[in-house]
Amino acid sequence: MLPTLATLLDDFALLDDWEDRYKYVIELGRMLPAMPETLKTPATKVSGCASQVWIFAQPEDHADHTTLNLTGDSDALIVKGLMAVAFLIFKDKSLKEIESIDAATIFSTLGLKDHLTPQRSNGLASMVKRIKADARRFAAS
Repeated sequence: MLPTLATLLDDFALLDDWEDRYKYVIELGRMLPAMPETLKTPATKVSGCASQVWIFAQPEDHADHTTLNLTGDSDALIVKGLMAVAFLIFKDKSLKEIESIDAATIFSTLGLKDHLTPQRSNGLASMVKRIKADARRFAAS
């Protein structure tokens, strides 16, 4: 089971070595539930990523708001871990809140921005862009 975003931030603060953080991110990716192969379609494929990346978003209604239930997969372990971090950032947030979250600042706080290749950073930005687009799409319907 994935930790909360607060726990992730606390854990990263305790890890001084980037190598340990890198391993932790990979472990987060391993914690993501498996994505059914039937959901790996052109519609769920995220463009702008060097690796193969799929994200499937489903609205989940609550008493006073709607959130996104996110499922995803990648052929690269580190990318799947970065996806898990992105999912944690948007977990339990309303569709409106998702649009206003500054994920780049959170990634920067975690030190991810300074330790990822430009390709990985662009891929992470593409994942966030997709999640926000899905939130907008469901909010409009």
